[in-house]
This record gives sequence, structure tokens and C-alpha cells, in this order.
Amino acid sequence: MQAYYQVSCPARDRILEGLQNIPRGTEILVAETDQIIGFAAFSSVYPGPGLQSGMFLKELFVSGAHRGSGAGTRLIKTMARLAIERGHNRVDWTADRNNPGLRAFYERLGALPKPEKVFYRLDGAALRATAEQ
Repeated sequence: MQAYYQVSCPARDRILEGLQNIPRGTEILVAETDQIIGFAAFSSVYPGPGLQSGMFLKELFVSGAHRGSGAGTRLIKTMARLAIERGHNRVDWTADRNNPGLRAFYERLGALPKPEKVFYRLDGAALRATAEQ
């Protein structure tokens, strides 16, 4: 995933440490054959419309060699089943605007873009400055 997004990858021990210390409430579904080929990282969220709970998909990733294999579809369908089993009424996520193939994949599953929403991020210097105010 790090290579796909063209960002540096931490050392293996840091990755394992991060997995051992993921924030409470974070879950990871894994798609695997003889190796991990993809994953979905998500959390339960509250409140949503009508004060209902939902799930937020932080990351869906399938390795390039396995895209089109159905792994991503199975991960999303499993999340949908989990959401219903847990009494949630929605699953939300973001997608890169400049990835029409990804957006088409989500829409084939029945997901609809919500153009009335805007994704914001507070990070780096802005995060530190806000924390210090």
C-alpha cells in the first residue's frame, strides 16, 4: 500500500508495533490467499443521521496483482454484513476524485457519492497549531 501511494514504508518492527497498538475500536478485515492480498480498516462511528450508528471505512486496499479478483468486493460485502449484524445503518468512506476506476467500482456495488460532503484534514503544522491554541 505504501508503494502504491508513493510514500515511505516504515521498518517491519514499526509496522508490527503499530498493528499491536491500533487505536481501540479500529478493526481490520484481511483478504488472503497464501499471503495477504488486501485489507479493509474501519471503525464504528456515532452519531449519524437520526442519531444512528454507522461504520467508517478508513482504508480499502487490494494489491495490484489481485485487483479485479473479487477481493475488494468481498471485503466491502463483509463490511456491509457486519454493519447490519451490529445494528448500524450505513457505511461511509472517501475516495480519490482522480481515480475513476475506483469510483466506478464503488458505484457498481451500489454506493453513491455524496457531493454535498467535503473531506477535511487537520495535520502537520496546522494540527500542532490548533492543539496549542
